[in-house]
Amino acid sequence: MAERAGWEIADAYPVHLLPPITISCSHEHAAFPGTVSISARTLYAVIDDIRASLARSGIHKLVIVNGHGGNYVLSNVVQEANVDGPAVSLFPLGPDWDRAREYGGLESDRHADMHAGEIETSILLHAAPELVREGYGNADHGAARPFLLVHGTSNYTETGVIGFPSLASAGKGKAVLESLTEDFAVHLSALGEAIAPTRPTPPAVSRIPVIG
Repeated sequence: MAERAGWEIADAYPVHLLPPITISCSHEHAAFPGTVSISARTLYAVIDDIRASLARSGIHKLVIVNGHGGNYVLSNVVQEANVDGPAVSLFPLGPDWDRAREYGGLESDRHADMHAGEIETSILLHAAPELVREGYGNADHGAARPFLLVHGTSNYTETGVIGFPSLASAGKGKAVLESLTEDFAVHLSALGEAIAPTRPTPPAVSRIPVIG
């Protein structure tokens, strides 16, 4: 998801797109074979080293596009990087996701649709449908998860799904990415970079939810 969002953003704005970091902090999914994680301190160090390298090259503004909720440490990276002035932003934030859900006409909410649900499946159906397994229409699984970080995802789902993939569609995924791309401009503005997209995007006031 984060990689595809990065492509969309780089296509719409005059920004440099770095290669994705494909392994991060997925420890809550460790009970599922094949899950690979790095520690929070390693992820922190990698991002901070990248930021420092860019600064040495004269690039002092960085937006981190995050596609995984378990990367909590990224908030601390941003918090500390901005002590001396705006330099780093984390994208998307909760409000960005909420607007994308509304614009895309999604039926589920951000809390209930946590993993492999309506929004993630919709994005894949649009961007990489070959990665979506058959049967997703019957894979819905809602679960309260008060101690997710204590017991892990496997304590609440046998398949890894927590959400509603049956509600997903390629049209919703396309609209979600369009909304996120538009909202990226706000993060650039927060960093003091008034950069308009290089291709037209509809103004926020005219957003019409897309379903289908």
